[in-house]
Amino acid sequence: MNTETTTRISKSPLTGKEYILPDTNDDRAGIDAFLAKHPGKKLVVIQGMGFVGSVMGLVVANALTEEYAVIGIDLASPGSYWKIRSINEGQFPVQASDPKIELYYQESRRKQNYYATYDPYAYAQADVILVDINLDVQKKSAANKDLEGYNVDLTPFKKAIRSIGQYCRPDVLALIETTVPPGTSQKIVRPILEECLQERGLPTDQLCVGHSYERVMPGPKYIDSIQNFFRVFAGTDEKSADATEKFLRTVIRTDEYPLTRLGNTNATEMAKVLENSYRAMNIAFMVEWSRFAEEAGVDIYEVVNAIRMRPTHKNIMLPGLGVGGYCLTKDPLLASWARQHLFGSDEMLQQSEKGVRINDKMPVYAYDFLQTQYPGSLQDKKVLLLGVSYLNDVGDTRYTPVEAFYDQLNAAGASITLHDPHVLYWEERDTMVNQDLPSLLQQTYDIVVITTGHRDYRGSRELITNLLQRDAVFIYDTIGVLTKEEIGELTAKHPVKVLGRGDL
Repeated sequence: MNTETTTRISKSPLTGKEYILPDTNDDRAGIDAFLAKHPGKKLVVIQGMGFVGSVMGLVVANALTEEYAVIGIDLASPGSYWKIRSINEGQFPVQASDPKIELYYQESRRKQNYYATYDPYAYAQADVILVDINLDVQKKSAANKDLEGYNVDLTPFKKAIRSIGQYCRPDVLALIETTVPPGTSQKIVRPILEECLQERGLPTDQLCVGHSYERVMPGPKYIDSIQNFFRVFAGTDEKSADATEKFLRTVIRTDEYPLTRLGNTNATEMAKVLENSYRAMNIAFMVEWSRFAEEAGVDIYEVVNAIRMRPTHKNIMLPGLGVGGYCLTKDPLLASWARQHLFGSDEMLQQSEKGVRINDKMPVYAYDFLQTQYPGSLQDKKVLLLGVSYLNDVGDTRYTPVEAFYDQLNAAGASITLHDPHVLYWEERDTMVNQDLPSLLQQTYDIVVITTGHRDYRGSRELITNLLQRDAVFIYDTIGVLTKEEIGELTAKHPVKVLGRGDL
């Protein structure tokens, strides 16, 4: 297949099915046919069909107190078009361990109230538009992964907002759920939408712009992290805040999880990046203490668990391979960037930026630790990595720390086998992942590394028994999955190393 043809194809990583990209963005017939099935219903359009937007669409399609028609919209690009077709053809594009996802999807199929498209004409029909698109930070890293600098390019985000303004009604509620630099709703989103409305000769005084950040957790409680969880919200003015609250009350179980209204959208945008920066810095704080424990011959896990007996210290972190996912790896930088570029300060958020620098280098340290502990070269060694996802029991590989660890093993000439019960296709490395652990355990390895804390590995007698039946293999636990009892069993036959365990 030539390159030109390949760029016209969008392939589903779930089914392998290929779709030819449309020649134009015209899907008006499909949108009108969908809307004709739902006369009188309010239309909610969701911009972005990724991990947040596609599942948010399910929640809105199964709203608690109102029947909505829902349209999800994304680009007709090789990376996104398959999601649009999959939603409409009966295959939800997100794999997760939450059974509610399939239940909600099938209910939306029964009601025929969830449609996906690539045509911005959908914005013209919307009562509410939810913005759930990516907003990335471009990091500049040295060869050792040390953060040398970064940039926040708002050009794609502004383009997406402008695509809304070129079509939307003047009385629409535009609700930003994307994690954005503080100041974005007031200083960027509302001005763009107002400018577009003015260009179209439409009034701007009816426009509502709100911000309510998502706290989505892919995994067994995917749906609940949206529908049954606390929400913070605000508007760019009182009318916008009121409209935002009215909508959220229809989709979130506010009787059990009350809404929190803040004074303005700068506050809600700050709340999101602050809560994630706090967690990222908590992790970075533990990094140097883990190294200290290794040097001092101390088990940092038993130290932390002893400290956690104190109620005020229950959230102290444990060691790990690194920080992954879409939030903790960038949100502190979004906040620091906003302080300088949207609010004109000469000061950065130094501690928050330093936390990102420390966390980004965690996989590098984990690899260096392996090199110092493993006797001999890694060239041609057979290595089994248990876990590709960035977080236990989820199938999310975005910014997974396993990626940097994998890359260094690969550069060292190791022969790597991947297993993850929740990941079939590793998009960032364009490679399939084996999900059949029993078959993999029949093969021979020099090194077995636990890189994600999935429950499939925790307390797995199948895994422990298999390892005990083998000739000597180097076992490396990067996240403390193995219990003291299991380590005791394994060390009778194998060398076992655990990050943060200086006593081994």
